[in-house]
Amino acid sequence: MTEPSGIRYYDLRQVSGQSTHIDVDKGVIESAGTVFFNKAVLRVLGPRGWGVLTFDNYVHEPGKKFYELLASAQKLAHLTDDEVSLGDGPRALRPVPPVKEDCRDVGIEEKASLLLAIEKAADHPLVTSRRANYLERIENVWFMDSSKNEYRYETCRSGFSVMAVASRNGTVQMGYEPDHTLRGFNLRHREDMGRKAAATAVALLDAGAAKGGKMHAVLDPELAGVFAHEAVGHASEGDLIEEGNSVLKGRTGEKIGNDRLTIVDDPSLQEFGFEPVDAEGIAAGRTEIIRAGKVNAFLHNRQTLAAVGNGVAGHARAMPGEPPLVRMSNTFIETGDATDDEILSECKNGIYLVGSRGGQVDPGRGVFQFNAEYGYLVENGERTTMVRDVSLSGEILSTLHGITLCGRHRVMHPGYCGKGGQSVPVSDGAPLVLLCDAVVGGSGVD
Repeated sequence: MTEPSGIRYYDLRQVSGQSTHIDVDKGVIESAGTVFFNKAVLRVLGPRGWGVLTFDNYVHEPGKKFYELLASAQKLAHLTDDEVSLGDGPRALRPVPPVKEDCRDVGIEEKASLLLAIEKAADHPLVTSRRANYLERIENVWFMDSSKNEYRYETCRSGFSVMAVASRNGTVQMGYEPDHTLRGFNLRHREDMGRKAAATAVALLDAGAAKGGKMHAVLDPELAGVFAHEAVGHASEGDLIEEGNSVLKGRTGEKIGNDRLTIVDDPSLQEFGFEPVDAEGIAAGRTEIIRAGKVNAFLHNRQTLAAVGNGVAGHARAMPGEPPLVRMSNTFIETGDATDDEILSECKNGIYLVGSRGGQVDPGRGVFQFNAEYGYLVENGERTTMVRDVSLSGEILSTLHGITLCGRHRVMHPGYCGKGGQSVPVSDGAPLVLLCDAVVGGSGVD
């Protein structure tokens, strides 16, 4: 049997490896274990659209067996009415950053002991609940396609989080500290994270409720990075642009922000969202979504690049055993030339927002709402009283004009991003930024 005719393109992506988790609740290990996986996705592009097959425990057999799989996927491709064309992009495999300590060299008993110590460090007379969890994931990736491109690489990611809940006289507050890395095992000597979670929870018991209204706001790197990711990054993803579900559609070259504002996504950056090559075998680099306040480029896979244009492919990402989606990687606001003191001074009387506790964004309508972990009042250009229960909301396009100063030092925060039922590692960040006339929500009253 020979390779079936009528196939315009195919690719195969196989991911095998292991995932280890440990969950601790108030000094007790609730669960721990390691799961091994081996998953593959075969995509075949027929005369019009895709045929997709997924496999567990895939073993590649060149020749007749593989041609039979291609033929099976081709039959599925004939069922679709999608009109699919593919763009292309640079081909290269970037070196994976070396790990400082291989997770596989540390036994699960030692991992559990180290995690317990971090969780125990969150103990405090006012802390009524403590939790910690650890997750590591080692992936061996093999990619090949009908254009004779082939790549192999391994990544080792690990991370943990610790949470403390403090209570007093019916008031309950939480502190939460996560950390994830691309560079191997990261549990050693991290008890400071537990102490910080507890200190935040306890301090918030004495914090006053923030008063809402329109005011100048200083955003710390974590919250500003979340804004860049959620409000701008998702709106720049090529599939949402193609579907008409993005406020950025049709705005290429339009000025939607301050001249000082540049927002970037860069999968080549050696942060938690780093990819040696994307899930379609494309190696994208720095993409400036917003450049000097103007809509500059979108994030694409090969299909959306052909359909939409304005950008580069290389932003296709996927969980093991899943077809690729257009996704962000490392998304951030570029640094500026303002000092922290200058930003606070220019804020005058407003609020300083710290951290993120989630929120929501509608890229199609162009609106967002994020909850800060906590904040501080800014009075006469100085950070003063701690406040809690504070949020930031508004319209994406008008809010971008309000970012008038950016600090000199960018800080990236690692995490995971969900889309289409898939979760992939990402990082986002920013310098300290000043947002003028921000819409701040709070439960305090005059």
